[in-house]
Amino acid sequence: MHRTPRRVLAVTGLAIVAASVLAACSPAAAPKPSPSSAAPAPNAQDRLDARLRDAAWQDDIAAATELIAQGADVNAKDDTAQSAYLVATSEGHLELLRLALAHGAEVDDKDSWNGTGLIRAAERGHGYIVGQLLQTGIDRDHVNRIGYQAIHEAVIFGQDSETYHLTVRALIAGGAEFDRRSGNEGSTPLQMAEQRGFDGTRSILEAARDGGIPSNPDVALLAAADAGDADAAMLAIRAGADLETRDAELQRTPLMHAVMADRVEVAQLLVALGADPDAYDYRRDTPWVMTGVTGSVPMLDALLPGQPDLTIPNRRGGTPANPAAERGHADYIDRIVQLDIDLNHVNTNGWTAVQEAVVFGGGGNNAQRIVKALIAAGADPDIKDAKGRTALDNARRLGFGELVAILGG
Repeated sequence: MHRTPRRVLAVTGLAIVAASVLAACSPAAAPKPSPSSAAPAPNAQDRLDARLRDAAWQDDIAAATELIAQGADVNAKDDTAQSAYLVATSEGHLELLRLALAHGAEVDDKDSWNGTGLIRAAERGHGYIVGQLLQTGIDRDHVNRIGYQAIHEAVIFGQDSETYHLTVRALIAGGAEFDRRSGNEGSTPLQMAEQRGFDGTRSILEAARDGGIPSNPDVALLAAADAGDADAAMLAIRAGADLETRDAELQRTPLMHAVMADRVEVAQLLVALGADPDAYDYRRDTPWVMTGVTGSVPMLDALLPGQPDLTIPNRRGGTPANPAAERGHADYIDRIVQLDIDLNHVNTNGWTAVQEAVVFGGGGNNAQRIVKALIAAGADPDIKDAKGRTALDNARRLGFGELVAILGG
């Protein structure tokens, strides 16, 4: 399987030249290959590598893992210069990319356009892939054979959207050049954004050009996280801010500040570049577990690419589902039940998430939605609390008739 990059649209002249060459060669004039010049039949390694590339296109992690264990090469290319590693970069397969990196991916390897995985990921707006690659030390400023760096491709082939904004910010925060002219048009990324009418991308590039270097990058990053200023966070990181710096009072990292203030764009940037979603504050809470307190589904999704530990409890011994159920965050519960999280976990107060929704949820629509969602996802409503009461017992005791009905009473 081979997918043609969108950059082909910018170089259709090459296709025209190729077509005219083919037209000049009649079938009768085309020489037949001799047996000695025929391509050799694929050997066992070739077949194994081909199966790995197929698994990569399908983002089949289980199959890819097994094939690598059998000896498949993540760097082996087909006749279009696609490898499992390069496929992961262009298709946005983050888990597959991490698997390839763990098994010897050549991070600066090139595709048929002389483009790196960073360029491929930037073209498609895969901001988390871009961030992961920047952490490997990949060449940030490589120019492909049509004269573009990764940041040019993010603008000229991209959209003025959240995913591309993350991509551009990650490149700039990660130290990539942002003002070199492209090889073909002679345009800077900022000029490209202006030409395409991308006001959001233009604003990011102007901030990079005009923002300057903060005197204290760590302080600037914490302030940017609080304020939700993703461009200021970008500049602070570019200036060398520590992603795990802490405030003096609560020992909270920039990512925790972003979570508590629901600053999703800042959190996306931090996670893309490697910020820890499991970093404890002074109360032994983490950014991940606190998403259950705020109930922000976009923030939950922003942190998932950072691979949070779904088993880490909050300071009250609960999963994020516990405070979310207590506080009536029904949309959050709908999302978190899709993850591999223990919905029957009992916190230090003796409550499951179902119990918290019943006892603290007020019996209204949100509490009813939460109880239904938890039970549908496999939560056990019959687990007793510290006083020996089931969720149904508590619903009856509190006079919540709708919940009694939902719980089978």
